[in-house]
Amino acid sequence: MNSEAAKKNNVTWFNGYVNREDREKAHGHKGAVIWFTGLSASGKSTIAHIVEKQLHKRGCSTYVLDGDNVRHGLCADLTFCPEDRAENIRRIGEMVKLFVDAGIIVLTAFIS
Repeated sequence: MNSEAAKKNNVTWFNGYVNREDREKAHGHKGAVIWFTGLSASGKSTIAHIVEKQLHKRGCSTYVLDGDNVRHGLCADLTFCPEDRAENIRRIGEMVKLFVDAGIIVLTAFIS
C-alpha cells in the first residue's frame, strides 16, 4: 500500500516508544544494509553469509535476507516476469527498512 492509499484507508504509521537511537544504543551499532547483487549462482548468498559470520563474531546484530528464502514466503506469489521482479525488490526494500530501523545490520543477496 502506497502512502496515498494508506491515507485514504486511514492507515497510520505508529513509531512506538522505542526509537531508532534507543535500538542502536542497545545493539552497540547503527542499523545498516549491505546489498549484494549479481547474476544467479554468482556467490551473493555465500559472500553475504561469510560477511555475516565475521560481523557476528564482532558482536553485531545481523540478518541475511536471501532471495530464494524470501520467495518461499513473502514473495511466493510472484513470478520472474519484469513486473514481479520489480515488486519482489520493492517488498524487500520495505522489509529492509524495518530491519534497519530495528538496529540490525541486514545483508541482502538478490538478483536486482
